[in-house]
Amino acid sequence: MGNTPNQAEGAGAAQPQLQRKLGILNATSINMSNMIGIGPFITVPPILATLGGPQALISWFVGALVAICDGLVVSELGAALPGSGGAYVFLRDSYGRARWGKLMAWMFIWQFLFSGTLEIASGSIGMVQYLSFIWKDLTLHPWRIKFLAAGISALVMFSLYRKIQDIAKLMMILWIATLATTGWVIISGLARMNPRLVFDFPPHAFDLNWAFLLGLGNGTILVIYNYLGYNQVCYLGGEVKNPGRTIPYAVILSILAVTVIDFLLSFSFVAVVPWREMVKEGSVAYNAVASVFMGQIYGHWAAIAISVMILCTAFASVFALMLGYSRVPYAAALDGAFFRWFGVLHPEGEFPHRSLVLIGVLCIIASFFSLVQIITALILARILVVFIGQIIGLFIIRKYRHEIKLPFKMWFYPIPAILAMIGWFYAFVSPAGQPGGGSYMIYAFGTILLGLVAYFILAYRKRDWPFAAPSSPGRT
Repeated sequence: MGNTPNQAEGAGAAQPQLQRKLGILNATSINMSNMIGIGPFITVPPILATLGGPQALISWFVGALVAICDGLVVSELGAALPGSGGAYVFLRDSYGRARWGKLMAWMFIWQFLFSGTLEIASGSIGMVQYLSFIWKDLTLHPWRIKFLAAGISALVMFSLYRKIQDIAKLMMILWIATLATTGWVIISGLARMNPRLVFDFPPHAFDLNWAFLLGLGNGTILVIYNYLGYNQVCYLGGEVKNPGRTIPYAVILSILAVTVIDFLLSFSFVAVVPWREMVKEGSVAYNAVASVFMGQIYGHWAAIAISVMILCTAFASVFALMLGYSRVPYAAALDGAFFRWFGVLHPEGEFPHRSLVLIGVLCIIASFFSLVQIITALILARILVVFIGQIIGLFIIRKYRHEIKLPFKMWFYPIPAILAMIGWFYAFVSPAGQPGGGSYMIYAFGTILLGLVAYFILAYRKRDWPFAAPSSPGRT
């Protein structure tokens, strides 16, 4: 097996190197801060709207099943191939660097530009929604909202311009703030629970028909958005101590913890705020449900306080996302799959500063789109290339790539991998049955097609695979 990015960058002793400083606690805090973030505070109302009632909370368990199964895939790959870039490294090495791995690595970078930056921007936009609860006049100026979201992305980029050990300490502080925020909401909701609101199901709520399956699928997409981030530690694989143990622990622990936290958050909202108020798009309860929730329990002061705490929690999520994703162009540049100008580290801070600036600028641009469009588009754009691609890559490693050591092996293989694949296909096709949902599938297929065309044009010009000249006899 070829050199990993860490080995490549460590070839010259005088060159700055990524440092393995992240342990299990640091890695888990980064994952959880990314996963919780703003997600449950902005997606519970639209999740309820997918099935029109509290029965939509079932989506949390469907999403959890997909996340746990896929998390086992990611854990095995991350432990076996711990390099900066996460899924990029998985796809490149599992399919083989000389041939199909080149194409898959390129496709990952291509879709990443269309989805990864959207994911980060969604956190910035969600922060502005809660800021508008405090700053009442903000909603009267739509462009001010967009520029403010872009400004948040810029602030995060500048905050990350420092050494990884300093970032790890900051992430611990933000993680504690995240747990305090979610804990306050959950304890308050369970203490003031109204059973009549929890069980206020509409007629035929659980009829198992086509509409129910479509609604459940669309709800699952929104739920999966809340789980995105369990693989965040893999993007920092070159900076993780004992990755064969740390990465699986961080992935599984973060998924289990976030499943409990997010479901209890959703349950708490439903138990206090009538779901019919939450599903009215554009209402205060739709845009800032946690603020309305706290206002009904304690009064206006609590609504303001939780809004501020959610802003801190969301900042932690955006911070963790941009931290991990900034390593992707860097890892690709080291391989020659992206512009080599991005494959350098800051001479003093030892972090990929040029790659960070690229991602930060793209996030600033993405902040000008709407939240619902961003969430659906980023999930569908990622499913076929990344999620499905990784699962197939794992099958290839298990069957053909015996030279790749597996410090961690998923439990009950291959059942979790197969269940994850079924879940991803279910999530991918679900929007097709909703008005306008087909446009997101067109977006996904369109970006893939454009990526394939771009790859083959560049490969032809560079005489790279599959247009490379045949190898000489005896040459590998």
